[in-house]
Amino acid sequence: MQRRLHHEPNTLNELETLAEAAGYEVIEVIEQTRRVDPRFQIGRGKVKTLAQSAKEKRADKIIFDNIVKPVQAYNLAKATGVEIIDRFALILEIFANRASTTEAKLQIQLAKLRYELAHAKEKVRLARMEEQPGFMGLGAYEVEVYKRAIQRQVHTIRKKLYRIRRRRTLHRKQRQKLGFSAISLAGYTHAGKSTLFNTLSEEAQPTNSGLFTTLSTTTRVINLTGNQVLLTDTVGFIDHLPLTLIEAFQATLEETIFSDVILLALDASEPIKEMQRKLIVSLDTLRTIGAQGIPLLIALNKIDLISERAIQQRLTRLENINARIVPISALRGDNIQILKQELWKILNTQTLVTMVVPITGKIRGFLSWLFKNSDVKKLEYTTTDVRIEFEAPQILAEKIIGRTKQLEGSILAVSANNEG
Repeated sequence: MQRRLHHEPNTLNELETLAEAAGYEVIEVIEQTRRVDPRFQIGRGKVKTLAQSAKEKRADKIIFDNIVKPVQAYNLAKATGVEIIDRFALILEIFANRASTTEAKLQIQLAKLRYELAHAKEKVRLARMEEQPGFMGLGAYEVEVYKRAIQRQVHTIRKKLYRIRRRRTLHRKQRQKLGFSAISLAGYTHAGKSTLFNTLSEEAQPTNSGLFTTLSTTTRVINLTGNQVLLTDTVGFIDHLPLTLIEAFQATLEETIFSDVILLALDASEPIKEMQRKLIVSLDTLRTIGAQGIPLLIALNKIDLISERAIQQRLTRLENINARIVPISALRGDNIQILKQELWKILNTQTLVTMVVPITGKIRGFLSWLFKNSDVKKLEYTTTDVRIEFEAPQILAEKIIGRTKQLEGSILAVSANNEG
């Protein structure tokens, strides 16, 4: 069931796919175009239609594409006699079914508890009024007792996640010390990320035709034109993904924030408007998690399913995107070598930096390290500081700039020169 305004897209096909991914059999799809009703989410006439249809077809559950407030779910359950869940609850069900690691399971529990905490007062009040499907077992609780019980669980889970996150941070720092560049593989769910990961890493991580195959990060060393770099697969994006869920998976998604390049998989086999919608959602999600500004390469995947003319049409529609685009087939291996070359070009972009660093007790060690790791073009001393001009790969240049600022130095000029 979806209620939408005239200008909003119909996303019932995606909701149906999500429902099937959660193990449900979809027996009817209903849509209504109107403003939200505060009591029922949908219009009262549509509630009667929904109740009659649910009774005739013996529905076990009614799934809304919209976010349904507890009071709306209560009223709908009372009117239909069937449990009501929304898109958020449905995605959580899928995540719970697919989670295989301790971290993913903890993150899902955290998202559920934070949602419960936000609606605790309303859910307890409704549960006391009358037990309805989806509101069982809360009647005996006082609101504050219920909230404190949830808060204790949230605190425990956050402590466990903190320990996992700390280990990941230590691993990331170790990789940085070893000089590995990092690529994050991102994209809308079901865009073929896991297949692309397997193709690039020459491994066989689980893949299937369902949604959210990847819920935890997997990192492997891959070869780019004779150079070893790290590739990390991350959880897939989806439209209307609640902020609670994004925040719960922040520790997993932060691998994207700390990467040197984001490789964004995009499904070229879908209709152009749908492809564009999913690209916008993916870019918005990257902005939400703070990954804007990281170099982006788009892998236009599944070109084996469309014609050459259709490929060109999609490339034309994506001309205004500020990113390189490589049409590929991860399944057949089409243009994978070109994709690797483009990734290495981005990683190997040379940056020319001019800066001034004050002469302190730390300058000698810094200059020694700089000469070892970059191509120093000029070095000019004054009585108080050193003016330096050097060239290095973009990622290393950014690290040097960071160290320079720690030494209270100033950056005078930065320019890029692609050597690829």
